[in-house]
Amino acid sequence: MTTNNSDLLVMTTTHEDEAKARTLAADVVRARLAACAQVYRIRSVYWWEGEVQDAAEWRIDFKTRAELADPLTGFINERHDYATPEVVAVPVVTGSAAYLEWVRAETAKR
Repeated sequence: MTTNNSDLLVMTTTHEDEAKARTLAADVVRARLAACAQVYRIRSVYWWEGEVQDAAEWRIDFKTRAELADPLTGFINERHDYATPEVVAVPVVTGSAAYLEWVRAETAKR
């Protein structure tokens, strides 16, 4: 069964180094700022320092409660190598009721 939802987010950041991305993902989950994180390779094209960049990066998607968005953003910014790390959030509109409850329960242990 699925459920409509408004209190959960998928928050995303990127990193240029796989090991650092995995460490950040584990640190966030360990701190209970997210219930889980997926780390996967992507290709990013973006404007930086006056020109278009094209780089391999590692994307990290965190599943979390909306009320943890600010602390999670601060946690990422404190530990990130980028001068301006990407931190964006997308609301979870619907999903498996059991999974969404698991995200709530795991992040409530913080």
